[in-house]
Amino acid sequence: MLNLKLFLFFCILGFSSFSQIKDYKRITSTLCSPNFHGRGYVNKGDSIAADFIKGEFQKIGLKPRKKNFLQTFNLGVNTFPNKMLVQVADIPLSPGVDFIVAPESGSFNGEIYPKELSVEQFLNEESLVLAIKGILNNEVRSNAILYNSVGVQSDTNNRIHSIIQQLLSIVPVIEIVDSKFMWSVGREQVKYPYLKIQTSVKLEASIIVHIDAKFEKNYSSQNIIAYLPSKKWNAKTIVVTAHYDHLGRMGKETYFPGANDNASGIGVLLAIAQHFKQNKSDKNLLFIAFGGEEAGLIGSHYFVNHPTYPIRKIDFVLNIDIMGSGDDGITVVNATEQEKAYHLLEQINNQKQLISRVKKRGQTKNSDHYWFSEKGVPAIFVYTQGSNKNYHDINDTYENLIFDEVENLKELFTSFIRQY
Repeated sequence: MLNLKLFLFFCILGFSSFSQIKDYKRITSTLCSPNFHGRGYVNKGDSIAADFIKGEFQKIGLKPRKKNFLQTFNLGVNTFPNKMLVQVADIPLSPGVDFIVAPESGSFNGEIYPKELSVEQFLNEESLVLAIKGILNNEVRSNAILYNSVGVQSDTNNRIHSIIQQLLSIVPVIEIVDSKFMWSVGREQVKYPYLKIQTSVKLEASIIVHIDAKFEKNYSSQNIIAYLPSKKWNAKTIVVTAHYDHLGRMGKETYFPGANDNASGIGVLLAIAQHFKQNKSDKNLLFIAFGGEEAGLIGSHYFVNHPTYPIRKIDFVLNIDIMGSGDDGITVVNATEQEKAYHLLEQINNQKQLISRVKKRGQTKNSDHYWFSEKGVPAIFVYTQGSNKNYHDINDTYENLIFDEVENLKELFTSFIRQY
């Protein structure tokens, strides 16, 4: 009889684990789907994602902290909602593969005749002024600048990039690169486009460019906030956060799925919420899916300045971001400032042998934990390390997520929350 009970117990345990992974896959694949438009600012992709996450909170059985799950805020953001064409010799280049447009770029519709400037010309003010005058006065058959950054040292490249930012108010710029493309969110719009094209593309004398850029001056986004109170009247409060937004679309045809960053984190956050709904904690738990992280930690900054839960009553913040691998362990940001939390994670992992390692890192302003730290709230940011290196590129897809460590990560975090 005892063996039968043990058999049934392990069967139930195995089914529960399978069910949770299945749910995690459903959530991440949905958030990465084309209908969510990269969870950015074209076609209200972020709002579509927010409604989905709100529905998941409700399915779990969580309640809003106030009357509504959503906390709205506004931001200015540059978007590319429609045409995105770069064509060389009648051959359209592939967005995100052959080229990207800098996120602050303005609109352009026509033919570009680039004139290449050397590193020396960029760094010599007199030479640069003469070259720009030649372009603007039609002394040369050119209406744009070409810069080949391949092989240029990083400090020199950074200096030239600063100069390019100033030049974008008067001419388009094309940069030839041989490094991986990484995109971001533009918070302003310059007059002309700034294109980066891979060195594998053979350029001609002219390039056809059609870019539709639209600056949203007062775009409305939102945080999604759910609450699971403890039955203890004097319970500690732990906040678990993950941002749900991503980069959105670069034109009508190309979007950035944002699986590793950070559909994966939302999946883990919801798994933690599900666990504590089924297994009561002696702590108050606040779950926040932040918007506007990719635009500069906007949603979390808004929350700490307009809290729906008193900041002084928050005992700890666990921020999870980039949960798409884990085969090489995790890194804990703010570990040097929050040694108690770091050592507890390490201790739990040593006891349960969940992941390969728990790595320590100092304070950085690279995710939503930052604003809580600035308010004096103990906070850490945890991200995974491993073979999934996709980040801010079109290859950060659901298909490239690694699911092997999801259950172990959930176990590590739920144990941490119980013991902190």
